[in-house]
Amino acid sequence: MAMDRRSFNRRLLAGGAVAATGVTSLSVASAPAATSAPAAVTPPRTAPAGGQVRHLKLYAETLPNGQMGYGLEKGKASIPGPLIEITEGDTLHIEFENTTDVAASLHVHGVDYDIASDGTRMSKSHVEPGGTRTYTWRTHTPGKRADGTYRPGSAGYWHYHDHVVGTDHGTGGIRKGLYGPVIVRRKGDILPDKQFTIVFNDMTINNKPGAESPNFEATVGDRVEIIMITHGEFYHTFHIHGHRWADNRTGLLTGPDDSSRVIDNKITGPADSFGFQIIAGEHVGAGAWMYHCHVQSHSDMGMAGLFLVAKADGTIPGYEPHHPEHPMGAGDAKGAEHSGH
Repeated sequence: MAMDRRSFNRRLLAGGAVAATGVTSLSVASAPAATSAPAAVTPPRTAPAGGQVRHLKLYAETLPNGQMGYGLEKGKASIPGPLIEITEGDTLHIEFENTTDVAASLHVHGVDYDIASDGTRMSKSHVEPGGTRTYTWRTHTPGKRADGTYRPGSAGYWHYHDHVVGTDHGTGGIRKGLYGPVIVRRKGDILPDKQFTIVFNDMTINNKPGAESPNFEATVGDRVEIIMITHGEFYHTFHIHGHRWADNRTGLLTGPDDSSRVIDNKITGPADSFGFQIIAGEHVGAGAWMYHCHVQSHSDMGMAGLFLVAKADGTIPGYEPHHPEHPMGAGDAKGAEHSGH
């Protein structure tokens, strides 16, 4: 794959924190000298029961470079916007303030809402410049309908975006960066140590061109969650080197009889979203692992970045950020940049 459009940098994760799901040493009880007790593995954290009513303030802002973003505080908009995380059964009230000079909105995929929270001009649920509006999102658990058929729950990897800027479908707003991730958990879902959102938006990654595609940092053993979203005009494929996941709701196998296909490459089209969890470096170790669109012309044009998996001492074997044969990648993203709500 041609990689002549990028330049490495080495803003590594300092030190390398111990993962919350890491191994804790266990003292040895009375036993023969030749044997030792196995290490006790701390169970992973899990999502609590839903049913909470939550409140959030969200702003739409114009960024200095002419792009646009959502933020939890004025002056702190980002692309992608902040990760919004809830559990099945929760209700979320979002007070949305439009600080831009054009009408904007908040439209969500995957959850329940009344027409007044649709976030479109057609339903008159958009927000004029300087205005505010409360959007209400609801979620539900799975169960049976009255006719005996099965009703899926709200759990999944979803997203929100503008539906007004530029056209009545928000083409200009999405192109400029008005989008963000949503996770709806199910009670008992395993929670990650780190979360990264990757958005293929036309021929950019998180609205950054090839020379600036974001890198993401973790330490071997971290439980990492990837939220992948696609916007724009093109179909892509998402591929990550050295790691794989189950093609189901969580990316995790439920047991030895789970028939979910295990993959490392998934086709994704406009407004698609999915997510998965992996253990950084599992069976492959530390390294500068590439992620990219596997449409060859797209990766040749720069739709590629690095999943930088460091050893516990913070080093990445073989990673030479300024080596002329490997001039990929600036713009790294540390840790879980997005906070769940």
